[in-house]
Parts: sequence; structure tokens; C-alpha cells
Amino acid sequence: MDFSPSPRTAAFVAAAREFVAREVVPLERSFFGRDWASLEPELRALRDKARATGLFAPHMPRELGGAGLSLTELAAVGEELGQSPLGHYAFNCQAPDAGNMELLLLHATDQQREKWLLPLVRGEIRSCFSMTEPERPGSNPTWLDTRAVRDGGDWVIDGHKWFTSSAEGAAFAIVMAVTRPDAPPHLRASQIIVPVGTPGFSLVRNIPVMGHVGSGWASHAEVRYEKCRVPAANLIGPEGMGFALAQERLGPGRIQHCMRWIGICERSFDLMCRYAVAREVAPGKPLGTRQMVQGWIAESRAEIDAARLMVLHAAWVMEKDGAHEARDHISAIKFFVANVLQRVVDRAVQAHGGLGVTDDTPLAFFYRAERSARIYDGADEVHKASLARRILRRYGLEGA
Repeated sequence: MDFSPSPRTAAFVAAAREFVAREVVPLERSFFGRDWASLEPELRALRDKARATGLFAPHMPRELGGAGLSLTELAAVGEELGQSPLGHYAFNCQAPDAGNMELLLLHATDQQREKWLLPLVRGEIRSCFSMTEPERPGSNPTWLDTRAVRDGGDWVIDGHKWFTSSAEGAAFAIVMAVTRPDAPPHLRASQIIVPVGTPGFSLVRNIPVMGHVGSGWASHAEVRYEKCRVPAANLIGPEGMGFALAQERLGPGRIQHCMRWIGICERSFDLMCRYAVAREVAPGKPLGTRQMVQGWIAESRAEIDAARLMVLHAAWVMEKDGAHEARDHISAIKFFVANVLQRVVDRAVQAHGGLGVTDDTPLAFFYRAERSARIYDGADEVHKASLARRILRRYGLEGA
């Protein structure tokens, strides 16, 4: 295995790094202090500049207007974009839109592509993904209360969702709903496109997360579907394949999340080291002379480098052998990198003292926004149990 970047990848990474430093980081203070609607004109201008780099929608094929990056190239670029909370948004590869684009690319009808996918790739609209329910455990995605019932040429949807991220301002939601309640658990749910202006679609609220409600793309909504009627043609893929489609998007999505987290770690590490050199705890005694701080720096460097190699290896296996062969690696990186992220950001906050919990640096935002990394897309405990069971089966443990 050779993880040295090709000249093409190195050029992509350099372009992303330079753009984030020059154009994206200066907008962070506004992002922390203003609502999304007031910031959108500046974000549109930012996206126009990002298009000129040739890296806009990097995960999408060139023929659709994307940059056509491979998974390993996308991982390398994603680390650079992850160094700012707005990096992925600037290049139109942010969650949940990136996953929805990948889903529609593989499974949308020609009509769905024209109406929803292409405007999404161009950055003209946003979307959201409506799966998690407050009454049911997110760790068991086969157990859903939301129902979609066929009525002539329509689906009629009733259900209660939350953490439908980025619903405010989105053009459409992709909803996971049970359409075949008597089928085996993994074949009960389907995915259906619901335009947010459809009667019966109600955005109840943006859920406060760590005391911050958020707005626009940077929000997590509670949503109700009450006799919400959409055309039958809005079904994505075959009926009953919603779980399989959700799993299909999770492998690449987890790699992208992990590399974004590594970008956050690198930004936090850089801030910690700069502060350790510049901040004096006594005259002539920088913070970095303290052995405990040196320990934080050494541990963080080792953990970040280990996490990066694990993720690049997982991306390489997925590209070479497919998602099924990469599943152990995907489970491992999901919980390992999420925990590295939490530790590195926490050390950086601690090193900054009182400054670390203010919005004068991005550290407080990283701390509160990314604690959920250990929960969404599969809680740590679920990934650890799944990985351990697969390993133990190879050793002959029955019932694992």
C-alpha cells in the first residue's frame, strides 16, 4: 500500500488548504455570531469562489458538474475542508446533502435526477434526511413508527422525526418510512422524497443542542408528517429497500465524517501548539514548558496520525474490494476517530483555559457540535459490538 498522494491529489489538497485559509476561516466569527439567513449572501459568494477552484461538489461525477474525486482523494481533501465548520459547505459536500446526492446518483429515476439531484449538485437547493425518531432508538434503524401507505397514485405519510438535520431552508426531505409492515424487519422501510412545502410536513422546531438552537443548514429539526401526501413516483429505488439504501450510503459517509473530524483535530492541534508557545504562565515561562501540556501535544500528534492512516486504509479497502470487505475497517474508524476527536478538542480547550470555552476560537463550537460524533451514524457501542461479533465468528463463537 502506498498512501503517498499522487500529483493530482496533492494539487487538490493544496487548493483546498489555501482556499479554506484565505476565504473560509475569515467567515467563522460571523458564523458563530449570526443567524444563517443573514449570512447566506456571503455564503453564496463564498460558494461562487469555491466553484472556480474546480473542486465544487468533489464527490460527484464530472458529467453532473462535480469534481469526480475518488474516495481516497475525497478523504484527503475532506481533511482540509474539515478544518473549518464552513469548509464542506463552501464546496457543497456537506452532510446531509452529500449523502443524499450519492443516494440519488445511484438510485434516482431520470425524473428525480432532473428535479432534485442536479439542482442539489449545482448548489441551488439544499435537502435533509428524515430517519431518526424520538420514540424509537436510533441504534435500531429497522424499528420505525413512521408509516407510508399507498393511496392510488400517492404515498400518504404519517410520523414523527427528529434530528432531521438542515431541514430549515431545505427544498426536500428524504424520509424513511415503513411501507411493508408485515415484511421481515430489514425489508419493511422505504425512502421517499417529500418536498418541504407539502401539506402535512411541519417543521416543529430546531432542537437546541448544547444550548444552541442553530438555524438554516446548521440546525437539527423536529419534524411531523401528518397525512403528508406525495406522488408514488417519489419513491427512491424499490419498495422495502430503505434500510439497504441507508446502509449503502453509510460506508462512504463514515469515511467522509472521519476525515472531517481529522481536519477538526488538526485545526485544534494547531491552535493548541500556537497558544502553548505564545501564552506565558509566568514571566518568560510559556505554557508549552509545562510537562502536562507537552504530554497533551505528544498524545494528540500520535492519535491524529494513527487515525488518519486507519481512515485512508479503510478508504483504500473500500475502493479496492467494496463496502462488504471494508465493513470491519469502517466500524473501527467510526468509534476510534470519534474518540480521538473528543480527546484532542478537549485538550485544546483545556490548554486555552477560559479562552477555550468562548467563541473567540472555533474550539467551543467543535466541542459542543462534535460531541455527537460518538452517537450519530451508529453509536460507539453499536460499532464495537458489531466489529467484535464479526471477529468472534471467525474464531468459531456461535451466537455471536
